[in-house]
Amino acid sequence: MSKTLQAVRGMNDILPDDAEVWEQFEDIVRDWLHSYGYRPIRMPIVEPTPLFKRAIGEVTDIVEKEMYSFEDALNGEHLTLRPEGTASCVRAAIQHNLLFGNPRRLYYQGPMFRHERPQKGRYRQFHQVGVEALGFDGPDIDAEHILMCARLWDDLGLEDVKLEINSLGSSEERAAHRAALITYLEGHKDSLDEDGKRRLYTNPLRILDTKNPDLHAIVEAAPKLADFLGEESLKHFDGVQTILKDAGLPYRINHRLVRGLDYYNRTVFEWVTTRLGAQGTICAGGRYDGLVAQLGGKPAPAAGFAMGVERLLALWQESGGQAERVVPDVYLVHAGEAAQRAAFRVAEGLRGTGFAVTLHCGGGSFKSQMKRADASGAPFAVVIGDDEAAAGEVSLKPLRDGGEQIRVPMDVLPETLADRLIESEEDDGSI
Repeated sequence: MSKTLQAVRGMNDILPDDAEVWEQFEDIVRDWLHSYGYRPIRMPIVEPTPLFKRAIGEVTDIVEKEMYSFEDALNGEHLTLRPEGTASCVRAAIQHNLLFGNPRRLYYQGPMFRHERPQKGRYRQFHQVGVEALGFDGPDIDAEHILMCARLWDDLGLEDVKLEINSLGSSEERAAHRAALITYLEGHKDSLDEDGKRRLYTNPLRILDTKNPDLHAIVEAAPKLADFLGEESLKHFDGVQTILKDAGLPYRINHRLVRGLDYYNRTVFEWVTTRLGAQGTICAGGRYDGLVAQLGGKPAPAAGFAMGVERLLALWQESGGQAERVVPDVYLVHAGEAAQRAAFRVAEGLRGTGFAVTLHCGGGSFKSQMKRADASGAPFAVVIGDDEAAAGEVSLKPLRDGGEQIRVPMDVLPETLADRLIESEEDDGSI
């Protein structure tokens, strides 16, 4: 007997009940994004490996330990399953000249891949909604992104979500801070953990974002990047804060917030919660003005953010959010050869006028079919036997309110069904 195959660890099936929740969430997100003028873009899930090494930074956890990279056996090309979406979106914008003439507001959604230890809210195939604003300078677009998120949390009814912000300044300011930080950390080298020692000279800024509680005292006393920011960076950061204050949006400046990707500059932000355990960040982003030029395009300012769908859904459901069950308008029951042929015609006719119809397949008695009809959640069953088929009629049977079953000519069924559905909705108060 052959061994039953299972999904790859950390890459999960999303079964129908959950998939319907995902679809409702995606509908809410699409409406929200369109209300801010963002347009969809779809990129491949496989990209050249150098794209992520150049964009994210070679001395990062993602590139060093988490990417699914492989060599294409057909042509020797080095490829990677995308671990994040910004680099892919910028690559697409450069390749297709999207920034010629006008800035762009773009969004995407789909799977990302990182080889991490699977745990609640963190999977090897996970899903993100990403938003990128390409070609926009100034603090207004940074603030728009933050305020957009706040509106989505309100639309979803999320609770206990807090905003943290920081400024990473310019590359020159980070270089000055980096030198001071290395000097400081060298004095504490013996107290650093293995990750800290490894990053000391390659990416010391990431040490500030350590999750090791033994290093928190050292990190708290480290030189702060804020002390190295120049006039322009401070003006930009103040501009973001002014808009947030005008909107009445509370926030906390977190000087340890540096993000895990090398391309960020100036504004960075995270939305965090205490309701999901260790995986508390549900959305994060910021400005990355140098990335377009870094990937071969004409220099252009840019900013964006991404949110983890699995974590957001968990928080939404934790806050009482749930999807309405998707049910058909009618379940079509039939018995007999002539009835089956008529049933297909009736079902297609109803669908052609906008109704959702589940047509019974697989045979069975009227009794067993009616059980299926009741379990479907449909408010009505359309019943066809050979006698009805010969007369050009159907029986319309209410399944929810105990109403009277009626015979209806097939050619007026759509109008009759529409009237009965409106009546049933008025009776239960849904309209």
